[in-house]
Amino acid sequence: MKDLTLYRNIGIFAHVDAGKTTTTERILKLTGKIHKIGEVHDGAATTDFMVQEQERGITIQSAATTCFWKDHRFNIIDTPGHVDFTIEVYRSLKVLDGGVGVFCGSGGVEPQSETNWRYANDSKVARVIYVNKLDRLGADFFRVVKQIEEVLGATPVVMTLPIGREDQFVGVVDLLTRKAWIWDESGDPLKYEIKDVPADMEADVEEWRAKLIDQVSDQEDDIMEKYLEGEEPTLEELKHCLRKGTIKMDFFPTFCGSSFKNKGVQLVLDGVIDYLPNPMEVNPQPEVDLEGNPTGEHAIVDADRPVRALVFKIMDDRFGALNFVRIYSGRLKKGDTLLNTFTGKTERVGRMVEMHADDRSEIETAQAGDIVALIGLKNVQTGHTLCDPDKPATLEPMVFPDPVISIAISPKDKGSNEKMGVALGKMIQEDPSFRVETDEESGETIIKGMGELHLDIKVDILKRTHGVEVNVGKPQVAYRETITQRVEDSYTHKKQSGGSGQYAKIDYIIEPGEPGSGFVFESSVTGGNVPREFWPAVDKGFKASVDRGVLAGFPCLDFKVNLTDGAFHAVDSSSIAFEIAARAAYRQTIPKAGPQLLEPIMKVDVFTPDAHVGDVIGDLNRRRGMIKSQDAGVTGVRIKADVPLSDMFGYIGDLRTMTSGRGQFSMEFSHYMPCPKNVADEVIKEVNERNKAKNK
Repeated sequence: MKDLTLYRNIGIFAHVDAGKTTTTERILKLTGKIHKIGEVHDGAATTDFMVQEQERGITIQSAATTCFWKDHRFNIIDTPGHVDFTIEVYRSLKVLDGGVGVFCGSGGVEPQSETNWRYANDSKVARVIYVNKLDRLGADFFRVVKQIEEVLGATPVVMTLPIGREDQFVGVVDLLTRKAWIWDESGDPLKYEIKDVPADMEADVEEWRAKLIDQVSDQEDDIMEKYLEGEEPTLEELKHCLRKGTIKMDFFPTFCGSSFKNKGVQLVLDGVIDYLPNPMEVNPQPEVDLEGNPTGEHAIVDADRPVRALVFKIMDDRFGALNFVRIYSGRLKKGDTLLNTFTGKTERVGRMVEMHADDRSEIETAQAGDIVALIGLKNVQTGHTLCDPDKPATLEPMVFPDPVISIAISPKDKGSNEKMGVALGKMIQEDPSFRVETDEESGETIIKGMGELHLDIKVDILKRTHGVEVNVGKPQVAYRETITQRVEDSYTHKKQSGGSGQYAKIDYIIEPGEPGSGFVFESSVTGGNVPREFWPAVDKGFKASVDRGVLAGFPCLDFKVNLTDGAFHAVDSSSIAFEIAARAAYRQTIPKAGPQLLEPIMKVDVFTPDAHVGDVIGDLNRRRGMIKSQDAGVTGVRIKADVPLSDMFGYIGDLRTMTSGRGQFSMEFSHYMPCPKNVADEVIKEVNERNKAKNK
């Protein structure tokens, strides 16, 4: 039996370019997992093993690895920071017990940090904070701490203070022990000395230490009372309070350092052991039934209970599909048979491996608290639950956002069609936010994703990994349609063709719904004019029609249908007749209800040097952007705006030109808004022309 108190399942997450992957490299070096540090900018980082990651210097998919620090086992997941890959962060957080939020010492709390922080709050993941890159120009630890309070609404508890600023940064002071950790200039993380606090920092250290005790002592009444009576809590008491408050997410222990310069990472590792929960200290995963309703049962982390495991990631490599699972309860052995509650079929565990980025080591058994990869499973997808066939249960599933952008692709070489189909099938399994459809009229393959970069990477993977060269069409925006007026209407479906006919009459009201309400059906029929057994058929007929709007064929959102009256025939009426009537009623009435085109609006966050603020704002205004806020920082200005997606294509190139390559931006889907008439007319005209061309 393994001792689960020595386990830490943690994720490292942050804004793009805050230094997550570099921090992971340092952790692997310090824990003896690797002997030579690989750098992101050289394309040699251990966890960035995809060609695309090495070339672009960004993390695209989360990577898992296991290492040991002071007898504790760390299962670490390094996640991407770029907004197009937030799905990787979301699904990793879902299976982790704790996290390290990395922030850039000069960039501070950046847009993607907010999204990741929100995901971590939703998943109730306890975190420690690590403010990195304190050796950089413009780095200011205290400014970042203030931003964490103001922008994220979180309570950081400062655990270490930096010694020196920017290029003078040499080490940190540990507030709990009042000791200074100072590294030499060799760059070796193991070459440091522990000394007394520098004389010029003593007052600051006492001030911040008092603040720390103030923030944490109220976790235990007796410690609080002692403190109020003037008795200082012991080191053990402080650590106990820190651990308790961190697990409850009342506050977040905050460390500082520079991963690239190998300074300060050891204290973060100690903080993970001291303050983040082991698998038994987090709230157990709720179980749901096959309809998705909570059963009241929980998957309690215990090796002696029935097996419960959640598949949180699928990765295809040269040996076949790797299914990453987090085991919540029970034990797993090679050769075990498990039930997939989503498909209702059993799966046999062929092999089990422990991952270190893209290397693996075979293992025979695993148990509650472990994160492992299974090989040999057939019909498993992200979010599926694997469990004991004799005692089935489903864990709370994952919910993935809908794509906002699509492009048409076709293989350059006509013989590669089948090869492309197989490759896309594997890619869909790996990434639930990536969708593929075939346009029925033109036969084109449409790929859909979360942004331009997301689809750009997918096309690159098709070419490099699967050897399929494709022609890429123009990006298409996922428009939607809705209605603006209330209409009362009636439709009668009659068909007589010898023998029994078809008859259904429905009276109904169609009216606009609240934004985000989707399609709502209700019936207020009284007196049995439309028998109750036909109501679901009317609902089904309308529901089947909403995928195709009347303006340009985009899905129709946010409207309500109320079935008020109708008529039926004792012999000729049937469910199918009422379904056909509802489909025809949709086509008849929606054009009368003031149909309107909706466009996706993106939350855009732009960072620009001071000198280019005017140009950037002018450009966003030209793109129909609504400027929400401007925040001046040390190294530049952050501008937040809401901008229609259709006007954001190619923005990164324009931004770089305007800012001499120094501007950065990120965007994520925010909401749908009505299109201005001139834009709507243009879109409808374009769709009609495309349809005409297809039909020729």
